[in-house]
Amino acid sequence: MQVPSPSAREAASMYGTAVAVFLVILVAALQGSTPPESPFPYRIPLDPEGTLELSWNVSYAQETVHFQLLVRELKAGVLFGMSDRGELENADLVVLWTNGDSAYFGDAWSDQKGQIHLDAQQDYQLLQAQRTPQGLTLLFRRPFSTCDPRDYLIEDGTVHLVYGILEQPFSSLEAINTSGLRTGLQRVQLLKPNISRPALPADVRTMEVRAPDVLIPGQETTYWCYMTELPAGFPRHHIVMYEPIVTKGNEALVHHMEVFQCAAGFESFPHFSGPCDSKMKPERLNYCRHVLAAWALGAKAFYYPEEAGLAFGGAGSSRFLRLEVHYHNPLKIQGRRDSSGIRLYYTATLRRFDAGIMELGLVYTPVMAIPPGEAAFVLTGYCTDKCTQLALPPSGIHIFASQLHTHLTGRKVVTVLARDGRERAIVNRDNHYSPHFQEIRMLKEVVSVHPGDVLITSCTYNTEDRTLATVGGFGILEEMCVNYVHYYPQTQLELCKSAVDAGFLQKYFHLVNRFNSEEVCTCPQTSVPEQFASVPWNSFSRDVLQALYGFAPLAMHCNKSSAVRFQGEWDLQPLPEIVSQLEVPAPRCPASQRLSPVGPTVVNIGGGQG
Repeated sequence: MQVPSPSAREAASMYGTAVAVFLVILVAALQGSTPPESPFPYRIPLDPEGTLELSWNVSYAQETVHFQLLVRELKAGVLFGMSDRGELENADLVVLWTNGDSAYFGDAWSDQKGQIHLDAQQDYQLLQAQRTPQGLTLLFRRPFSTCDPRDYLIEDGTVHLVYGILEQPFSSLEAINTSGLRTGLQRVQLLKPNISRPALPADVRTMEVRAPDVLIPGQETTYWCYMTELPAGFPRHHIVMYEPIVTKGNEALVHHMEVFQCAAGFESFPHFSGPCDSKMKPERLNYCRHVLAAWALGAKAFYYPEEAGLAFGGAGSSRFLRLEVHYHNPLKIQGRRDSSGIRLYYTATLRRFDAGIMELGLVYTPVMAIPPGEAAFVLTGYCTDKCTQLALPPSGIHIFASQLHTHLTGRKVVTVLARDGRERAIVNRDNHYSPHFQEIRMLKEVVSVHPGDVLITSCTYNTEDRTLATVGGFGILEEMCVNYVHYYPQTQLELCKSAVDAGFLQKYFHLVNRFNSEEVCTCPQTSVPEQFASVPWNSFSRDVLQALYGFAPLAMHCNKSSAVRFQGEWDLQPLPEIVSQLEVPAPRCPASQRLSPVGPTVVNIGGGQG
């Protein structure tokens, strides 16, 4: 059924004036920052079939996001919004619906049962509804923060977008329940940093790393691995930019991609193109872990600062590269071919500084574990002042990008810079982190790290669906807590991470034995994962483990790229003492709600502007 076209008289004249004012402001704001032909620089498909497409722009001056939602095959309406983890319950929504006679647009929310209600405070503001040859286009805006308890706070990091298709008219908004709709979610970084693009060098060249003619498996999730190599004798170059290449028609299936460089210690790597979890995948491909490029849905080109580039090629560098493509195919579409990948822009004119990548966070070790049944258990890894004092140059380093990483139970990740015992800056924070959405993100502001500074990386995990402890390690059902920071100038320090001292963990197991009838085996031949598996998890064993991680000394890994530690004593290191923490800024409420209608807006979508 097509949505009807009520007369324009049904819309309030005051709101029509407001729409006109908003459009003038929008055009003026967007023309100042982007080319006129591209007022919405960011674009993603929302659903696997591509019937819903979202474009957006960010105004940091107005602290507002402008959205443009294209509905290609409108039936009886659509809902769009945001929620904490992509659930349709307790979501912040905007809904276009019809009762069969008139069409309406309104700011709404869903309760714990998925029932939709009109929001008393209308913060999504419709600017335009227009029929185009492609479909219906809705243009609307929303402040980052509304100070409405029903609304989602738009902040840095991952945002879980939700959508739903209304197949039939509803007598009222309250008659809609999300459980009866065709729905889905999409993850994206909405608040892109407002960074000017550095000029590319005159001698820039390009190289495409793409898996040719992959038959996308008809299953929901596939990680595809493809091996390629640089030409023989390829000299040292600097990568200065990279961008995604996505096969036309597969924009909704290609979820994220990474290019890894292999370890230089091997003369050759076998060619392979297949699922990364295939039994046919050669074991040696596991030694291709050095990230050269990483892209995720919604991201545009990644630029290096003008004074730095990422070195590849030349002596001491492996010629072999591994491309990994994550296909997200929830409809299990069959027979689709794909040749997506990443295009590297590189120059033979080396820049002043080599860019480096440093690992911060926790060592991959089972001594760091999360008890089962935890809603928000925090583990923290340190890059201590002793390590930065020894390994960083006197002028320090400058972090310009970051890639956060956990496995399946990760929910939040943050890295904080501390100096002289006081937190000074957030390097990167994601309060809605998803292990299914990982990209290298350019920082809004470069963070400088000086010798003697401390970098603290904390990860929050949810293990409510697990019955055994989740230990740290490489396996997908084990956990990690890592921030790969991209910085310049490159130093010998490649890994600055910590773990609890293993001896103190054994004291924990002995203590648990004293206070529980069920015994944890602490004999030497028992592995740490086996010991954790036998812990009787109760409030005592949980609280004491959390306390142990908060006071026990550290085993520090202050490692060079050769995996050798810098000279010094790194065991039984004290936890850095932090006497002052950064305050979390309170969300700023919009100055006025004068332009917000008190109820839903009547929409004319018969062919012109609404």
